Amino acid sequence: MTSIARLVTPAALAAVVRRPDLWPTAVVAAFRLAPTGWWRRRPWVPLPDERYLAFRLETAYGSAVHPAEAEDLVAYLEWARQRWRSDRRPGRYR
Repeated sequence: MTSIARLVTPAALAAVVRRPDLWPTAVVAAFRLAPTGWWRRRPWVPLPDERYLAFRLETAYGSAVHPAEAEDLVAYLEWARQRWRSDRRPGRYR
């Protein structure tokens, strides 16, 4: 099983499908996490780098082969949506 398959398990996919408010965030996250030039390599889909996902799974669960929990994916997307919204506020400096 690849890192991508571990991240998007059927349970994780179902958890996001049940949350239409997170669909735009999931699409944006896919493009933000995709490596530069993803469209030049097969499969022509904006998938995150396998090494990055392995690192994230290891830091989250202590093992790069532990499947991602659906609740964790939803929590990440909620956090990302909130973070990206706050970044768009006028007058915000980095």
